[in-house]
Amino acid sequence: PQVAYEISQWIYGRRVARNGHVSWARNYYSVPFEHIGSKVDLRITDRSLEVYRGDQRVTTHLLLPETAVNEYRTNDADLPAGDRYQQWDAARIRQWAERIGASTLVVINRIFESVAIDEQGLNPALAVLRLSRRYSADRVEAACRITLAGPVRSPRYAHVQPLLATGQDQTRPARTEPVEHGGYVRGASYYAGGTR
Repeated sequence: PQVAYEISQWIYGRRVARNGHVSWARNYYSVPFEHIGSKVDLRITDRSLEVYRGDQRVTTHLLLPETAVNEYRTNDADLPAGDRYQQWDAARIRQWAERIGASTLVVINRIFESVAIDEQGLNPALAVLRLSRRYSADRVEAACRITLAGPVRSPRYAHVQPLLATGQDQTRPARTEPVEHGGYVRGASYYAGGTR
């Protein structure tokens, strides 16, 4: 044969996420935007990942290495053009965060700073903002403020949600201004060798 036979693995019924990507092996591969929300099938070979809708192949990607985690493969042709299907974009998410509070806006900005393209930050940012459906905006703002005071540079849902679930946001004194730079700082007296 002109082309060598490749053994492939099929995965059925994967849903295309709101950010236009489908997940496989802890990584994400783009799918054309018109398939957002629909179920697709994946054909995985040693080198590539093909996405099928019904019997039609809609896109192909080279597989990311096995050591890669939470990385994205995005074809520019798969992204929407213009305003179509961009109901949740970075600007709209930032407006929602601004309505909750300044610390929440800083958390959302750091999420978008940590990704290569804005579409990759949509789901993590929305996960943080959706906490305001279960908890009050004041509590979400307080949890974001506490998270920013810690050592985490790019806070996510996994950092904010436990504070709300355990009520830690209600036990700490509230601060009026957002904390931009977190970390632990020891004063000059610590290094001067003073009394203990």
